[in-house]
Amino acid sequence: MTTLMTILGIVVFAIGLLFSIAWHELGHLSTAKLFGIRVPQYMVGFGPTIWSRKKGETEYGLKAIPFGGYIRMIGMFPPGPDGRLEARSTSPWRGMIEDARAQAFEELRPGDEKRLFYTRKPWKRFIVMFAGPFMNLILAVVIFMGVMMTFGIQTQTTTVGKVSDCVIQQSENRTKCAKGDQAAPAKAAGLKLGDKIVAFNGESVKDWSTLQKDIRANPGKDVTLTIDRDGKQLDLSAHLIKNQVSKTDGNGSYVEGEYVYAGFLGFTPASGIVQQSFGQSVDRMGDMMENGVQSLIDLPSKVPALWDAAFGDGPREDDSPMGVVGAARVGGEVFTLDIPPENQIAMMLFLVAGFNLSLFLFNMLPLLPLDGGHMAGALWESLRRNVAKVFRRPDPGPFDVAKLMPVAYVVAGIFICFTLLVLVADVVNPVRIS
Repeated sequence: MTTLMTILGIVVFAIGLLFSIAWHELGHLSTAKLFGIRVPQYMVGFGPTIWSRKKGETEYGLKAIPFGGYIRMIGMFPPGPDGRLEARSTSPWRGMIEDARAQAFEELRPGDEKRLFYTRKPWKRFIVMFAGPFMNLILAVVIFMGVMMTFGIQTQTTTVGKVSDCVIQQSENRTKCAKGDQAAPAKAAGLKLGDKIVAFNGESVKDWSTLQKDIRANPGKDVTLTIDRDGKQLDLSAHLIKNQVSKTDGNGSYVEGEYVYAGFLGFTPASGIVQQSFGQSVDRMGDMMENGVQSLIDLPSKVPALWDAAFGDGPREDDSPMGVVGAARVGGEVFTLDIPPENQIAMMLFLVAGFNLSLFLFNMLPLLPLDGGHMAGALWESLRRNVAKVFRRPDPGPFDVAKLMPVAYVVAGIFICFTLLVLVADVVNPVRIS
């Protein structure tokens, strides 16, 4: 049964992956057609074609390797300086440039002269290239917000999960009370496991973050806690003391290794699935974006540990980079967890949404062959032309992105090596959620 559920989880994730890729390419396709660019192919996947159908001037198809997709637009790069495609050069770098030009024009038909990608204004080309990752961002936001506002997410609540026996400074890293330790204010006030704090000094509290801020902002003060115990509301009086506690990021999460002195009550909040309001969901979505950007920046620094996990004895860190194979394994593991089906569905949706958010951020890098590289080229061309117009200089013409193809091949080579490293790590030392 476990094997069957694992396979089901992998299949469900694969379907979500294929939809995400198709959704991404649909952004490119729809905007390209909107601006009159001819698109001969729209493909999901790479390698041999396993199914295709031609509708109008575009062939739509599915390929065997579901690790990406593409649309092929006519005239992605401008011709050479003389307006023609140049002969194949013996220089490998020059050959890359000329090959890229040749592929951009290999399906040129009579009447296509006005339907070439490079002839469109820079802002139109920018939109065409941005539309793909933007579709992934839309999908990620819709899934994340939808799950958080309807199902909820695992979060700390205002319900008491554990009451501390004594006051211990956070930096001491001990859990057992020592002789002479002061009794925790929560214990002295009579707070018990399962109590739900519904108000602080008469002010209603709905989430742990708000309650935590209230407690920390009142060191040395007597406060009133209104609790719900077995359906009945009670008021408890507590004297908050000043104690060394872990620093927070403002959202209730702790900053490792950093401490502050603040008000202290002395209980551990219970965790549970809590529906989020629209405002809370937006805040959490912003945090996810910020964490995603930081993870992208930190990616090079994670390579040594990833190499050690793949080919050495190193552990696979929880925040280690994970590829499609690793994500599929996690998807399979989700359906084997001993949790309610709705939790499994929510986790799977979060996994697909996380993949889409990563796809958006990754493609925004201003490097060829990523979408961001073409977007950067369009912005640079627009800047050059506007500067020339201001200073009444001749129009410099379209920016020749094809000249950057040698750099694109180097970048692609680095990406391929990194992808293979992640693939090996995902197979021999995968990230696990259980």
